[in-house]
Amino acid sequence: MCICRTMEVGKYGKKTGQDGVRGVLLEPFIHQVGGHSSMMRYDDHTVCKPLISREQRFYESLPPEMKEFTPEYKGVVSVCFEGDRDGYINLIAYPYVENEALEQDEVSEREQPRRKHSRRNFHRSSSSTEHKDDKFQGLTGESTESIQEMKSPKLELHMQSDVPFQMLDGNSGLSSEKITYNPWSLRCHKQQLKLMRSESKERKLYKFLLLENVVHHFKFPCILDLKMGTRQHGDDASEEKAARQMKKCEQSTSAALGVRVCGMQVFQLDSGHYLCRNKYYGRGLSIEGFRHALYQYLHNGVDLRRDLFHPILSKLRSLVAVLERQASYRFYSSSLLIIYDGMECARAEPHTNHKDTGPMDSSQDMPSPHPSPKVDVRMIDFAHSTFKGFRDDPTVHDGPDKGYIFGLENLINILEEIFVENQ
Repeated sequence: MCICRTMEVGKYGKKTGQDGVRGVLLEPFIHQVGGHSSMMRYDDHTVCKPLISREQRFYESLPPEMKEFTPEYKGVVSVCFEGDRDGYINLIAYPYVENEALEQDEVSEREQPRRKHSRRNFHRSSSSTEHKDDKFQGLTGESTESIQEMKSPKLELHMQSDVPFQMLDGNSGLSSEKITYNPWSLRCHKQQLKLMRSESKERKLYKFLLLENVVHHFKFPCILDLKMGTRQHGDDASEEKAARQMKKCEQSTSAALGVRVCGMQVFQLDSGHYLCRNKYYGRGLSIEGFRHALYQYLHNGVDLRRDLFHPILSKLRSLVAVLERQASYRFYSSSLLIIYDGMECARAEPHTNHKDTGPMDSSQDMPSPHPSPKVDVRMIDFAHSTFKGFRDDPTVHDGPDKGYIFGLENLINILEEIFVENQ
């Protein structure tokens, strides 16, 4: 029996079918700064993304001490997809029922959005034209769409924040236009819908992971997405894919530093908007350019957020200590998020507070008349991760992930240098 029935729109995007099953209308997550799979907003505290079996099992197998540095795994939902003849798309999440979706085979991250989790066809909702304003506009496949053409009533109504975003990268296609969502989130969302709609115009069931929304504590989340490690391809990658990934590493700071910028948004106090950068910007950075990107991420447009260095460095050092104890773990192609609130800058310490402060280490507490600003550091994206005994993986690695730790150590060293240079 299909759980996707005629639905009535309720408060907060909730929908109820005729059989009484409660569904949630998914919306694009406006603070997505990197990656290529679309992150969807489930509720204020939860996001979801297309399920990859390896990533799901990895979340379920996390060592307890790593959970502080990863989003909370909240389970799986079934997502119902519909594309109508007018090009509008609706994504509704329902509680996952084992017999409502086929178990998926192991697939690559790139191929996953094309997967079919049910071979059954679903009847078109009789309300598909009645609630057109609540649907996402689909893709035409044209890469030259203007931002106005990309907006639908749904996007206009829900995809907005308290402050505008400004993408300054030339290849973003948005120039310096100010919008009310991170442009990378819309790009990923539209690509995801295009892949899903290419299967069929009929409804399908998909499995999505439910994860903690790690920025929900922050009113104006400033986010740095870093691709970690000196190697990005998984053990199961084809020779062709491995060669492509190795080339990306060699041509970016990944090979030299074990880390590269994958995305960024930082609130600018002087202009009142988010400054955004994407992964293409990060790939083209030199080592010095990477240093400048870190400086820019910690600068609010008026002053360097010196109060952030100690709490960020403290968390990074704690993460190094945790990962050094994880023998055989490899986190290929995973990312690290660093997050702080852009409106806490009013509590930043004046320069005089740090006048005599030397190089920072794990035992040093920087004096402050104010509470430490709230920051967070989280590892994400485990579609290519592995460890001894995981899913009977044939390749077993010795010791901790030295490439990832190498990246963390370089990140720590550069942040310490920036702090000392700007006393």
